[in-house]
Amino acid sequence: MGRVVVGELGLIIDLAIAIGAALIGGAVAQRLRLPALLGYLIGGMIIGSTLSRSMVNVDRVQILAEIGVIFLLFTLGAEFSLRDLRRVRNVAIFGGILQILLTILLGLGIGQLFHLNLTASIFFGCLIALSSTMVAIKIVSDRGELDTPHGRVLAGFLIVQDLSVVPMLVVLTSLSGSTSDLWLSLALSMAKAVAFLIVTLVLGLRFFPWLLARVAAARSREMFVLTVVFIALSTALITQLVGLTLALGSFLAGLLIKESEYSHAVTAEVLPLRDVFSVIFFVSIGMLIDPAFIVQNVGILLSMVLAIMVGKLVLGTTITRLFGYTMHTSVLVGLGLVQIGEFSFVLAKTGVDAGTLPNEIYSLTLAGALITIVLSPLAMQTSSVLISWLQRATRLGTKPGSPQESPQLSQELTSWHVVICGYGQAGRTLTTVLNTRGFKYLVIDEDPWVIRELRAAGIPCIYGDPANLHVLAQANLSRARLACILMTDPVSVELATRNAKQLNPRLDVIAWAPHEDAMELLRGTGAREVVDPEFEAALEIVRHTLHRFGVSTPEILALASRLRAQHYEAT
Repeated sequence: MGRVVVGELGLIIDLAIAIGAALIGGAVAQRLRLPALLGYLIGGMIIGSTLSRSMVNVDRVQILAEIGVIFLLFTLGAEFSLRDLRRVRNVAIFGGILQILLTILLGLGIGQLFHLNLTASIFFGCLIALSSTMVAIKIVSDRGELDTPHGRVLAGFLIVQDLSVVPMLVVLTSLSGSTSDLWLSLALSMAKAVAFLIVTLVLGLRFFPWLLARVAAARSREMFVLTVVFIALSTALITQLVGLTLALGSFLAGLLIKESEYSHAVTAEVLPLRDVFSVIFFVSIGMLIDPAFIVQNVGILLSMVLAIMVGKLVLGTTITRLFGYTMHTSVLVGLGLVQIGEFSFVLAKTGVDAGTLPNEIYSLTLAGALITIVLSPLAMQTSSVLISWLQRATRLGTKPGSPQESPQLSQELTSWHVVICGYGQAGRTLTTVLNTRGFKYLVIDEDPWVIRELRAAGIPCIYGDPANLHVLAQANLSRARLACILMTDPVSVELATRNAKQLNPRLDVIAWAPHEDAMELLRGTGAREVVDPEFEAALEIVRHTLHRFGVSTPEILALASRLRAQHYEAT
């Protein structure tokens, strides 16, 4: 075997350096409890600024990054589900579109301050209109708030934003042409996109399922993976050849796969490939960021970040509020949207390649994305202070009108009753049991769609934030037998418990502890019973396991009682 020259291994060296930088950067970011995405970007920035082009070829890494874009959009199409939007469809679709358009206008204004032309300003507006699904969902998930009103609304906004990437790519690619032919170029691009969509749907709905069925029948995992990769890459390539974008083709391929019975298997096989190549994509983006440029323009950069974060917070909060949600929910949705997203990098690269987005603005945008991603978790932690200040300043604990304005409840309904704060799974189960026994109860929830559902079922309820003192006062806690605080937001549980005890110091309060650290705090607020849902779920698993081994019910109950006493005494 002949001697291998280092130059012949260039691609392997580039790949090893990029993945190594991502591995180290991601590990450090996770250790600091920051998003791994941030570590990938910083890792790329470090190797891009310290290693010479003879050691790492940025152009070769960019080619690998294109594959990452293809798989990102492919899995987005394959995972898209209308069911996720159904519960918050109005605010997600109409509110999400409004949020995108208004944020683009915000970016247009900021672009004018930077003396950008109209096309570049629109491009910049589209960049900041997108938030990071990866970062926002992780923050909400870590706080245990995915199944809260603000968690569902935020997820709806993010889905709509992710889907908007495709039409944005079509429109922004058209904008890269000359201004005189702008409308003609835009019309041609849209016509191409529609024609390609129709052809792809006709062929794809028949050919892709047939092909996957034949490959799956062979029971070869390797062949199945190769087929899926071929579908993603070939569709993206054909789209590029007809004058559209790789991202559009890969997204359409994913949508078509979603319609087949093999969609779950396809997603499972593609995810590892997507994760590897998307990491390379983020590292490649980091390699294009010049630290020296950031230092030289730190004042402009911080001003831009402040304008973006405050603007997106105000827009997200106001739009959610307009759709009937409480101030608490609206502010948390706004805070979840303040960062610049990963798909913004896809758009930014398109703008630079087309010569539409100046390199200086591109560098500022990428650096701004880094800062907003870092600040996003910290911003969410300020939610309780910001919400309390807004409620005091505007006295908007509730907002008059349907569904916020609750009908006057009779004295008969609000005496010796149970006040249930939060109508999640625990609240639904509790109301079902109370109904069967004929006990009186009252539900307080900040989700207007839940309130409409409760009123349609004839269940006594109050719309508003259960943590708000004025909302709780409507529940006549002075005559209540019990209050059950069942929200999953730690700050809301604490505030609701404090306010309930303030209204009735003798009230028996049962509080749901979103995490173990909150248990002692909730006891300090006056809750008589604090429930740790994770521990109670573990006890049920123990009970079921011991029962399968033939342990008697009295023994299981005695063990559960002992474990429960030890756990709650220790915490």
